[in-house]
Amino acid sequence: MDASGKREHETARLGGELLIGDDFLVARLGLGTMRLTGKGIWGEPADRREAIRVVRRAVELGVNFIDTADSYGPHVSERIIAEALYPYPEGVVVATKGGFERPGPDQWVENGRPDHLKSACEGSLRRLRLERIDLYQLHRIDPQVPMESQLGALKDLQAEGKIKHIGLSEVSVRQLHDARTIVSIASVQNRYSVTDRGAEDVLEYCEQHDIVFIPWFPLAAGQLTGADSPLRRVAARKNVTPSQVALAWLLARSPVILPIPGTSNVAHVVENVGAARVGLTEDDINAVNQTLLLDH
Repeated sequence: MDASGKREHETARLGGELLIGDDFLVARLGLGTMRLTGKGIWGEPADRREAIRVVRRAVELGVNFIDTADSYGPHVSERIIAEALYPYPEGVVVATKGGFERPGPDQWVENGRPDHLKSACEGSLRRLRLERIDLYQLHRIDPQVPMESQLGALKDLQAEGKIKHIGLSEVSVRQLHDARTIVSIASVQNRYSVTDRGAEDVLEYCEQHDIVFIPWFPLAAGQLTGADSPLRRVAARKNVTPSQVALAWLLARSPVILPIPGTSNVAHVVENVGAARVGLTEDDINAVNQTLLLDH
């Protein structure tokens, strides 16, 4: 491979790497796959072949952390990942989630009953064609089921060798603290972006305890402020896109952050991964920080 090809292949790693647990070293730009489904996160995507190309292109660009869930489709995203990558290239980590039922488009019902979580994990193993899921995340803590029962089910799956690490999604600092008295928590996936920093306290807790923080909705679905925002001015000055600046800001925000921008379009994958090349100065970061102040 020539030098330019090698650089292209390593693009995702230019944003740095981090460890999940103590054994999975991944590039700090991952791929979220919720968008590889139909409208309402329901059914097949409009272009399944393009969805498969999205996953393959991400890996070609050095992405080796892919985030999914049994509820995306449901089941659609997991099957697309397996079709795109199986047998999986060495070093690729596929993380999935369980804990939701999907009665219809845009409908999400929490189900943290142990029997459901165990069944959900078994289904994900089959669809992903894996013997073990490297990171299995509780999609939501079900308020109707004791946390000890939900995490106990995941602990059982861990003991059986069906999952390696356990993660949580959309939790408070208190919930995270309490969960860690039951099982070891490798990651937390909360909503977080330039324009939505409500999980700042959870991020700080993750930094203190060496827990990977995976911001979902990292680009706020492209709604990144007005035409003359500080973020857009930084992007124009650096000749990059606002989305790339928003992702670069996340990478600069904390060494435990692992953004997982999602898309159904190969061109957007290339753009998102290109954020790893965008180095922000302290002045750039201070300017982008003003985005939140101006939007509120």
